[in-house]
Amino acid sequence: MNAPHGRPAQYPASLVPEEGMHVGHYLYRFVREGVDGRWTDAAKAQFSGALTQVGEGEERRPARLGSYWTSGHRADFAIMVMDSHPGVVDSIHQSLMSGALAGLIEPEWSFVSMSEVSEYVPSVEEFKQKLIDGGAVEGSPELDAKVSGYERRLPMMNVQRLRPEIPDWPAACFYPMNKSRVVGANWFMESFKNRSDMMSEHARSGIKFAGKVTQLISVGVGLDDWEWMVTLWAKNPEYLREIVYEMRFDEASAKYAEFGPFYTGYKATPEEILDHCRV
Repeated sequence: MNAPHGRPAQYPASLVPEEGMHVGHYLYRFVREGVDGRWTDAAKAQFSGALTQVGEGEERRPARLGSYWTSGHRADFAIMVMDSHPGVVDSIHQSLMSGALAGLIEPEWSFVSMSEVSEYVPSVEEFKQKLIDGGAVEGSPELDAKVSGYERRLPMMNVQRLRPEIPDWPAACFYPMNKSRVVGANWFMESFKNRSDMMSEHARSGIKFAGKVTQLISVGVGLDDWEWMVTLWAKNPEYLREIVYEMRFDEASAKYAEFGPFYTGYKATPEEILDHCRV
């Protein structure tokens, strides 16, 4: 027997994904005109409470929350929220739009996505075959050691992809992207092998920045206007510039990538955001 809309009855209806987390990127501007005297202690406390992960006696807080003041005039601050339930993610946005904060903050841009393990992450057997195709000798101790190491690391790497921690690093960059569908550069008409090879090249470029930059690629397909959201965290903003520039020479980017707006932020507490923005 099928559920409504043809969904098999054995799949339970739920807002919580079987794997991964809901991810929300939100950018805001402070309203400057006509708000003299409205930033009361109650408004500041509500702002601080909305952007603080833990709070006794409050509704459940999101699993992950990062806050940043942002460069440029398009937005004043950004938050990134992750949780298994979309209502918990969106509750932070609603907290900034209501109560004592109503009319003091206006939304600038947002992106809704979910964490995932990419189809291009090779299984242990696929990883082994790639090494053999690259010249490794089957049955050699060197090959066995590399495969064994990858097998040990893979579960931990997948946990970080599905339930990533937000690093305590000072700089962050957020931007959405699509894969091109134009004639002569249609990503989705390429074979899986070609796409996988290009993504492997892209990953090798990123590995050069290990310890300086870490990333999350969350999927917006079916959820928002763009297909993916790229979040980069860096120990210094110059590393953001370097990694984005270098990786654009990879074929997956140079030929097939389409980029949306870039926002750069710097990690800050709620109080530091208010102070920086002169609120």
